[in-house]
Amino acid sequence: MARKPITIPTEKARKIWLRAQRLDEEAPFGSGPEASAAAIAHLGYVQIDTINVIERCHHHILFSRIPDYRRTDLAHLQSVDRSILEYWTHALSYVPTADLRFFLPAMKAYRENPSAWFGTVSKAEVSAMKKRLREGGPLSIRDIDDDELVEKDHPWASRKPSKRVLQLMFYQGHVAISAREGMLKTYDLIERHFGWESSPKPATERQITAYLLDRALRSQGIVSLDSICHLNAPAKKAVRELIEARVKRRDLVPVTIEGAEKVPHWAEPAVLEAPTALSGRVHVLSPFDPLVIQRKRLKIFFGYDHLFEAYLPAAKRVYGYFALPVFLGDRVVAALDLKTDRAAGKLLVQKWTWLEEIGAEEKAAVDAELGRFERFQLGA
Repeated sequence: MARKPITIPTEKARKIWLRAQRLDEEAPFGSGPEASAAAIAHLGYVQIDTINVIERCHHHILFSRIPDYRRTDLAHLQSVDRSILEYWTHALSYVPTADLRFFLPAMKAYRENPSAWFGTVSKAEVSAMKKRLREGGPLSIRDIDDDELVEKDHPWASRKPSKRVLQLMFYQGHVAISAREGMLKTYDLIERHFGWESSPKPATERQITAYLLDRALRSQGIVSLDSICHLNAPAKKAVRELIEARVKRRDLVPVTIEGAEKVPHWAEPAVLEAPTALSGRVHVLSPFDPLVIQRKRLKIFFGYDHLFEAYLPAAKRVYGYFALPVFLGDRVVAALDLKTDRAAGKLLVQKWTWLEEIGAEEKAAVDAELGRFERFQLGA
């Protein structure tokens, strides 16, 4: 017999999601490199992006949850501790090295069926690059000066054929990104980077399905099939079956969110029973933050349509080139299009759009957080 969903107001749903994202406390993960490791482990992944009109999103996401976050903390985890690595989730992201086994089957799939995105890469090219790395050590594209440059076949492509080879090897699991400076990546043989004598055992399909569900439950609190399988439609059937099994065991309960009755959601009973206080904290979030990146979910929970307009002509933009939503407690009160003028040492407000009226005290809180954000942007 199917269990009747528990109906909850959107206000409670928002509080549960903010709590799951650890945005309801000042320093939920502590400080230092260990805080960044704990944040990535809890969130499951932190997205990497190339846009740098302000600080790149992977640093921004961590700064939003770690008040004294330092960019060197992330570099330390990647290159020294090696407790995080880069790989593809729904986008290129930092993930815990402890979760690598869940990505090994995807690496194998890339070896068996290389994506057309990389063009034609021969086994001989891969073998030659492995030999070069083995004999010469880690290298970046900047280190390779003997390429015969080719014409780009895509705006984001490289004129260096070696970059295409290394990128394919990365997705195939032959190499790891051992260091990153901005968007410049240094590659090393994956077994040497992690010091393996033998590679970890790949997770089974059933284990990967459980990993996807558990990651979402931990970082989202209340989940839907779309939120668990963001840009991963092939996983939905198995995830749905696992959800149904857990509902039967009463490990999960069906949830209906007021105003979104047609979208099935689920949660663990303890999450629904836990008290949900709201601190009134202010957050200026990246458009790639886990709280913002799933636009339909954001609309259901917060009633806010975030517009990412970087690729639109200026005349068609509503909020601006790279707008950042401003959260005040559980409300989205503004969208700020910001740009860092690094030469002048200023954070420029290109456009400020208020989405609702707020009082003088609340405006002061928004200004204070914006000042803290500016200091972070400028490295203070």
